[in-house]
Amino acid sequence: MQQATNTILMVRPASFRMNEQTAVNNYYQKELQQMLPAAIQKKAEDEFDAFVVELQKHGIEIIVVEDTKEPDTPDALFPNNWISFHKNGTVAVYPMFAENRRLERREDVLDILESKGFIINDVIDYTEAEDEEIYLEGTGSMVLDRVNNKAYCALSPRADEELFIEFCEDFEFTPVIFTANQSVEGKREAIYHTNVMMCVTDKFAVVCLDSIDDKKEKKNLLKHLKSDGKEVIAISEKQVHQFAGNMLQVKGAGNKSYLVMSSSAYKSLTNEQLKKMEKHNPIIHSSLETIETCGGGSARCMMAEVFLPKNN
Repeated sequence: MQQATNTILMVRPASFRMNEQTAVNNYYQKELQQMLPAAIQKKAEDEFDAFVVELQKHGIEIIVVEDTKEPDTPDALFPNNWISFHKNGTVAVYPMFAENRRLERREDVLDILESKGFIINDVIDYTEAEDEEIYLEGTGSMVLDRVNNKAYCALSPRADEELFIEFCEDFEFTPVIFTANQSVEGKREAIYHTNVMMCVTDKFAVVCLDSIDDKKEKKNLLKHLKSDGKEVIAISEKQVHQFAGNMLQVKGAGNKSYLVMSSSAYKSLTNEQLKKMEKHNPIIHSSLETIETCGGGSARCMMAEVFLPKNN
């Protein structure tokens, strides 16, 4: 089993803006008051398109789905929160915290993948949990080590422990559970998504250890990573705010691995951190400034990995 795939599903935004429904517990979102909505949308489109071109340049296969103006889905360009695709042909569909994000779920995405030769054997739908206000936002809430069958989850209002364990049972992952916090106006608040403070690749893991306040939980996390032979590259809370934890390893031409991140994440890293990462794989970065500022998400959130088997 590979940790990385060379096929990525991405959704091109149609009505991007700061989503007021997610801002309640995503402390990375900010208003761009000096910009008109049309200008924000145009900037987001330009950043999205440039990012896709940058990835394609390295032989990464991108399936771009166009978002629709109706219904109103400002965060549609972060598809990894509502869907994930697995090597056994199973698709998982997830319960979302924000009501307007639930509208992002589209059945035609499965049709598009099947039309490209991917095989879908089964869909496991967890969305009924929304009725009980229970959420698990896909590979935002969970960071998957697909080789060692481990799933890492920082519990938050968007990552429910019981539902996470149910996912792990369904997909045969060992759960690794902890709480990750950040300082917001002098208080420690839960980081809304695990993939903001952590990234697991085939040979290394990038993680904000400072965000895990519980010593036992931190020790347990490190034990799992080190027992699987991962080099642990620690990042600071300040770097997390530049989306340095929001990275993804992907495969390009010739099955070569790359680490993908935003330019703000890249610029926040020290030479030593970059050296450690580049020892394992080259880095691809692209400017996602508007998307990060209004959306509170970055490169990793924009990429839904497609691990589905393919027709020969």
